[in-house]
Amino acid sequence: MKEALEATLRELLGQGEVVRLQRLPGGASKEAWAVDYRTGDILHPLFLRRVAGGVIYRGTLSLATEFRILTLAQAQGVRVPEPLVYLPDLEGKEAFLMRRLEGESIGARVVRRPEYQRARERLPEAMAEELAKIHAIPLEKVLFLPAPTSPPWRAALETAYQDLDALEEPHPALEWGLRWLLDHPPRERPLVLVHGDFRIGNLLVNEEGLVAVLDWEFAHLGDPREDLAWPLVRAWRFGEDRKRLGGVGEVGPFLERYNARSGQDIGEEELFWWEVLGNARWGLGALKQARRHLRGEERSVELAVLGRLAAEMEYEILHLLERYG
Repeated sequence: MKEALEATLRELLGQGEVVRLQRLPGGASKEAWAVDYRTGDILHPLFLRRVAGGVIYRGTLSLATEFRILTLAQAQGVRVPEPLVYLPDLEGKEAFLMRRLEGESIGARVVRRPEYQRARERLPEAMAEELAKIHAIPLEKVLFLPAPTSPPWRAALETAYQDLDALEEPHPALEWGLRWLLDHPPRERPLVLVHGDFRIGNLLVNEEGLVAVLDWEFAHLGDPREDLAWPLVRAWRFGEDRKRLGGVGEVGPFLERYNARSGQDIGEEELFWWEVLGNARWGLGALKQARRHLRGEERSVELAVLGRLAAEMEYEILHLLERYG
């Protein structure tokens, strides 16, 4: 792989050599590699994103399409790493290279470590501003994405039911949550480009605040409330449960800034339906990932551990519906 990367990078950045090629921990569905490429006295810190053994959700974008979305987002002023080149076949797997930025993306560190206190204070408003930029991307620029054939809420529920049935084992709390969602459909909102996984853990942060929005593999056309509610899912608070917005802040200021920047008028109560859905989806996603390990498709302690999280999502669904539903 090093030789293949060097051949590409010589064309892109000039004569040089790869002096570091290191796989990074984390990433349930994609490989992540740190790449350092030296040309003379200049060291280029790069990041390689490469296909792994499977996907969490159906509808996951190919890396070619994700690279295209990333390029578009950068052109529209969204804070993202600079995309460099798409590689259709890097040792048998598609991949792409982008500039590597400095910062922290591990959620538990972002929400707890004292050096990120100032960043946590700034993150709610920064998150709102980036989401407003993403949702403002003209739909005519993303015609290469599939157009929804039904309202986003209904399509999301249908997919969730299919994922539940595919498990071939009972999960009554998840099924109860999905049935409640079916019986209480939200009113519709105009379609926007949705990031699809906008949360702490997919945001690169330094001590001053937000650096970049990462991991666009779930981008699609959908309801803006899906992105707004996803960081409220309990798993993305990383133990800081009293701060409902990703363990870093409150929903009110975040939503107020988003509405001001986007021209929307979304109320906090509208996010509840999507928060319940988010917990159900991540519960199903965790179970699917664990099965990759259990079936021998990709033996991984990390994938096995994800299966445990499903019980936490089931508990959260019961808690939410008992208290607010």
